[in-house]
Amino acid sequence: MNNNPYAWINESLATIYRANWYRSVQTIHSQPGATVVLSGQEVINFASNDYLGLAGDERLQVAAINAIQKFGTGSTGSRLLSGHREIHRELEQGIASTKQTEDALVFSSGYLANLGTIAAIVGKRDLILSDEYNHSSLKKGAILSGATVMEYPHNGTSLLEEKLQKHRQNYRRCLIITDSVFSMDGDLCPLPQLLDLAEEFSSMLLLDEAHATGVMGKTGAGCVEHFGCTGRELIQIGTLSKALGSLGGYVAGSLPLIDFLRNRAPSWIYTTALSPADTAAAMAAIKIVQAEPERRSQLWQNVNYLKQLITENLPNLKLLPTESPILCFQLPSASAALTTGKHLRTSGIFAPAIRPPTVNTSRIRISVMATHELAHLEKLVEVMNNNTPYVS
Repeated sequence: MNNNPYAWINESLATIYRANWYRSVQTIHSQPGATVVLSGQEVINFASNDYLGLAGDERLQVAAINAIQKFGTGSTGSRLLSGHREIHRELEQGIASTKQTEDALVFSSGYLANLGTIAAIVGKRDLILSDEYNHSSLKKGAILSGATVMEYPHNGTSLLEEKLQKHRQNYRRCLIITDSVFSMDGDLCPLPQLLDLAEEFSSMLLLDEAHATGVMGKTGAGCVEHFGCTGRELIQIGTLSKALGSLGGYVAGSLPLIDFLRNRAPSWIYTTALSPADTAAAMAAIKIVQAEPERRSQLWQNVNYLKQLITENLPNLKLLPTESPILCFQLPSASAALTTGKHLRTSGIFAPAIRPPTVNTSRIRISVMATHELAHLEKLVEVMNNNTPYVS
């Protein structure tokens, strides 16, 4: 018997290595953008969630610097304990205006927003029904809540309805949780049908708009706007760290919901507030999204052009169904994904290999940005078509 209580760590790492699941960070030596310098090599960046190219925008940088000069580098504590800055409230009002909800609450990350909200609104006497492809933050929040958790097949509304018919009456409250844009597939949830089921079975619906905010809908308000569901009652969660180019998360919904979360969401109450720089940068991004719809138009032109190139030049490519700027092509194994990712990198393309346990099947994930040039998209297809293992 090994008396070292930490010996299991090396054994677990060895298992991760054998399964080709081991991961390590890659250092970027440049500003974020459509191209980046990665470990000394300039590469076309298809690994970013910076869909609108705002993370390197000078206006966000100026807003962040001005906020630091005015308010300092940190918020120093919880907003309930240490007081909050007016810019936090201005950001929340800007989010609520964009989402057309009564109010909003800003968290220090999208992950914390999901953990805290789910844990606050359901408990041991309640039921959570969760899409099997949901993001880790939704799944961990469900576990943390102590509620009974049942998964339903991905976007399987008929089977979700069966579970509601069978189990809803046995629980005090019921919460349906789902991503709106699924981050490792690129497809969308069937939001109108989910809302109808939630209403029929007196259930709450929590929608994670992380990859939809700034991208989906006429004004970039997300999938709620995209599906014409603005004004219907639900709980909307999202991030400030993707299309908005900053850091943080939010919850948007009714006045009573937001007031309740201020008093009951542990990951808001017991966490230092979002920094002044991140808050100001997010506010600047929201204004740009509203004032420059051409940014979003360019993003969708790029997405459609890349899909056209793939259809014309890579007919054997197994592209997963997508309605977003996330395009994934499936590969037979984790080792195949790693080999393909390395080949792309050698050829000047930065596109990550996504493997279990993040997803059930290995793939290369392509994230399109508004700031990609047509030549970048053409280079990607050319490289994939040029003796890329498992693709061409």
